[in-house]
Amino acid sequence: MISQQTIQQILGRIDILDIVGEFVKLKKRGSNYLGLCPFHNEKTPSFIVSPGKEIYKCFGCGKSGNSISFVMEHEKYSYVDALKWLANRYGVEIEETFVSDQQRQQYQTADSLFIINGFAQQFFADQLFNTEEGQDIGLAYFKERGFREEIIRKFQLGYSPERRDAFTKEALSKQYTAELLVKTGLVANRNDQLMDNYRGRVIFPIHNHSGKVLGFGARILKKNDRAPKYINSPENEIYLKSRILYGSYFARTAIDKADECLLVEGYTDVISLHQAGIENVVASGGTSLTPDQLRLVKKYTNNLTIVYDGDNAGIKAALRGLDLALEEGLNVKLVLIPDGEDPDSYVNKVGASKFTQFVNENKKDFILFQLEVALKDAGGDSIKKADVVNKMAETISKINKAEDFTKQQDYIKQTAEILKIEETGLHSLVNKFIRDRIATQERKMPFEEARAHEENAKQAEATNYDDATFNLLFKDELQEREVARILIEHGVKKWNDKKLIAEYILEEIPDESLIDNAEVILLIAAFKELMQSTPELATKNYFIYHPDTKLSTLAVSLLNFPHDQSDRWKSEFSQNSGFQQSLFQQSYEDFMRAMRKDNEAELNNFLKIDEDRSDVEVDSAIMYLKLRKIKRMLLENQADLEKPHTTEELYMLHQTHEHLKKMEIELTRNMGAVVIK
Repeated sequence: MISQQTIQQILGRIDILDIVGEFVKLKKRGSNYLGLCPFHNEKTPSFIVSPGKEIYKCFGCGKSGNSISFVMEHEKYSYVDALKWLANRYGVEIEETFVSDQQRQQYQTADSLFIINGFAQQFFADQLFNTEEGQDIGLAYFKERGFREEIIRKFQLGYSPERRDAFTKEALSKQYTAELLVKTGLVANRNDQLMDNYRGRVIFPIHNHSGKVLGFGARILKKNDRAPKYINSPENEIYLKSRILYGSYFARTAIDKADECLLVEGYTDVISLHQAGIENVVASGGTSLTPDQLRLVKKYTNNLTIVYDGDNAGIKAALRGLDLALEEGLNVKLVLIPDGEDPDSYVNKVGASKFTQFVNENKKDFILFQLEVALKDAGGDSIKKADVVNKMAETISKINKAEDFTKQQDYIKQTAEILKIEETGLHSLVNKFIRDRIATQERKMPFEEARAHEENAKQAEATNYDDATFNLLFKDELQEREVARILIEHGVKKWNDKKLIAEYILEEIPDESLIDNAEVILLIAAFKELMQSTPELATKNYFIYHPDTKLSTLAVSLLNFPHDQSDRWKSEFSQNSGFQQSLFQQSYEDFMRAMRKDNEAELNNFLKIDEDRSDVEVDSAIMYLKLRKIKRMLLENQADLEKPHTTEELYMLHQTHEHLKKMEIELTRNMGAVVIK
């Protein structure tokens, strides 16, 4: 784990304009910046960055966040990887903490393997471009395949010389240990002799999502029946074949923009398509697709198009992993390259434009294609046809996400028509496979967990909220979030000469009994802890960049509208003024138009950036919570009144009711509106 000290150094140097501006062209609009959203296709900019609050918000697709979440979303990094990317950008040395010696050893080994692989990549590239052997053999091979030098350098291709220990000697001279060199697969130990494992081969580095070299694929150039055509790195702390798609580092942005991932088999397929300008492509390496690989695709898109050779081997390879892709909720299409070609040779033969046209015009529905192939294999054999029916029902049953119900029903109908069987019978068979799978899952579920699920289901069925109850809960939700927003945005401001706003609010909310929202309770608890230990950290940035994603997501969502309300905004859109959707839509469009035109006069109708209304906001929030507490006490008192009591007890309950009603009326009058029914 990255130490808190390192995280604080990174946060201290982050500039959201610098980060977002690397990927989005931003123009100043008022005190904020506007650009085209990088997360969805739009022609009119609706993506706003607020440097003052260090957050971004897209009013088109709704995405919002901070600098770290932007890097995570745009580059598809984990939280830790995003921090490392930022640390590297701002020259922060990463200090890591470890929970055990074993974990420390694993991290150190992984770091060492990355360093060795980086050194090896540079060695092989140098051999390719700067040695006579590399140019005559390796570079000549790549150019024969049609690769231009810029694409060779982009994918960091290389060459390992024929000499028995050229790389080994160089690596040992740089003080890399023999044990780790063997672990990478770059060096082999045969009869206590260290030698190069990839000699005489061209080298394809395999990168992770941040561009580091995980391992290598090495292709033999000479004819040798005893040697494998390709050698890949062995599995180790950083190279796990089931979690890797070749070319994903270079394709991730293109996949995101195209909202489609093309999947091919080999390294050269990927490189040739990239060279032709078709960059949303990755390779499976010829193996069956794994759940981890499919989840990697789904990070970028739900649309997967498999582009394989049209021969029998290509068809079988394409069909492997279909059920897994369906379970992941991917929309899968298949394109088979004709005439014994593969994607590499076909794009070189017909060019990028015709290749793209061919793919778009020849996409086959994956499930129906599987049915077509299976029926062809079954021929007139009735037993084999029955197997086909069962197989198709099992496949369709894997489409198990609620949002894909209509898709599942369409497949049942089309499959029944092609197989010439009753649709109801196929439907029943699909449902049987679904029931069997659920039963299997339930058998795996611990008894207590299953009982908890049953109890939750009963409670959900028994619950019957009417619209008024829902509206009240929703209003409470908004008000609780308002308290959290005030703490984050104004907590360290002075309430008076003796205390901060946060101290005042926390005194008025001595416990969490008035709050129902679990995330707000979590934030209040974190704020209390900060005020007791390190109150100087209790700023909005502390929560915007909090390592607990629940807190950081809450903080961003509370602050994600980058402007304070003006009087016009409040009068036109507040709940008390009879908010109308059409009026809101028109004024929102006026607001966005003013933003794009940088019309300060118009903007000032909507915005009062410098107006500090924190005292009003605090009073309003505190009074609301007090009012809600009184309302709850009134309900409890009313429930108590309905029970049998002595005359004296009834008198006390009526007195309590009158006292609470007076308090309610007084608070309501101070707030200027009735906020609770």
